[in-house]
Amino acid sequence: MPRLLTCLLAAVTAASAAWAQGAARPAPAESSSVDRQQYPSQYARHPYPLVAITNATIMTAAGAEIPHGTIVLRDGRIVAVGAGVPVPPDALQVDGTGKYVTPGIIDPHSHLGVYAAPATEAESDGNEMTNPVTAEVWAEHSFWPQDPQIPLAIAGGVTTILVLPGSANLIGGRTAILKLIPARTVQELKFPGARYGLKVACGENPKRIYGQRNQFPSTRMGNMAGYRMAFSAAEVYRRKWDAWNADRRGDPPERNLRLETLADVLRGRIYVHNHCYRADEMAQMLDLAREFGFRIRAFHHAVEAYKVADLLAQAGTAAVVWADWYGFKEEAMDGIQQNAALLQQAGARTSLHSDDPGGIQRLNQEAAKAMYAGQHAGIPVTRDQALRWITANPAWVLGIDSIAGTLEPGKMADVVLWSGDPFSVYTKAQRVYNDGWLVYDRDDAAHQPRSDFELNQVPTPGSDR
Repeated sequence: MPRLLTCLLAAVTAASAAWAQGAARPAPAESSSVDRQQYPSQYARHPYPLVAITNATIMTAAGAEIPHGTIVLRDGRIVAVGAGVPVPPDALQVDGTGKYVTPGIIDPHSHLGVYAAPATEAESDGNEMTNPVTAEVWAEHSFWPQDPQIPLAIAGGVTTILVLPGSANLIGGRTAILKLIPARTVQELKFPGARYGLKVACGENPKRIYGQRNQFPSTRMGNMAGYRMAFSAAEVYRRKWDAWNADRRGDPPERNLRLETLADVLRGRIYVHNHCYRADEMAQMLDLAREFGFRIRAFHHAVEAYKVADLLAQAGTAAVVWADWYGFKEEAMDGIQQNAALLQQAGARTSLHSDDPGGIQRLNQEAAKAMYAGQHAGIPVTRDQALRWITANPAWVLGIDSIAGTLEPGKMADVVLWSGDPFSVYTKAQRVYNDGWLVYDRDDAAHQPRSDFELNQVPTPGSDR
């Protein structure tokens, strides 16, 4: 038989055998919902021309305050920042004479969108108060992008927020990291690649809510038992799923959305954000985290954090605090205005937050108050450290510090041009760039976003902040 014919016959035989094997092989099983993407980010950067802000005082939140500096933004990134930076000839030049530039403000604790204005019962979607543990709920599924409070926060220089469920429950659900821009859906706001968080709450809130109903928990020891029971069940669930994922043999374990979130905390995939006021409870929660092998990313509110600042520094757990809110309930009685400064002095990572739709519009002033309170008490807080409380440090709390929070080449171009010193009560955000896009301009009504809720309403001058 000719050599060519022999080769052709062999090839046909091999192809037939392969086809027969494929035909005999069962079709791949349909994937289950656990294998599919769950609510992925649909965020897309808004294109905007090359921008150079010149002759401004630039506060980088990375150690340097640069007088008469220039910052260049291209394709959503900071490409240059410094005193001698050349201005590209094709750049839109913005004169920063007499003005200041900072990173976009990051609020690591907000309820915008889940407690939307006008604050009727219809917009109250932040607390699923039907069980002390509701780890299965996600804040993003309550978020209303048309909340008219959002444009006011943008006008205050805020570019990114962490939206959390409320604090009625021991474990309240997943958090969402959102870019603060006008959008139709929450998925268009989700910070790409950002990690989920879990809201946990200590103290008076859960024990009061459920104790008044004569339900568990009604005491602080009940609170602690509730966390332990939840994470004990999550340990069993995690082991079952990890074993099945290792070989995919047989049917998968039954899916439990509550335990699925808690299991990802145990795997280190989800950050824990812990609402907690008292120093003794923070220490106990650190013990709980060690018992179950996870870390608490940050204690929020934390009005007594100054009492355990060394413990937080050792654990690598941040304190997300107010400048001067305290005394409004029993567990908040021991707050002091020097809390942030004392935490900074002890080496604990310190951030400020709003937890309030009015406060989020003035976080620059909150940083100023906390800085001056510390300095007045003899605690040496620098301007750069105080700026980090609302930029670089909350970026770390959210896990996005590699891309946001400071003005450095390669970072996301979240930039605010202020009318003056950002620590002055007279200063306002002049321009806000989010990922390089001019999302707000105080001098241009075309760049002053409004919610659909405000259609046909003509705002009075200055009412945007």
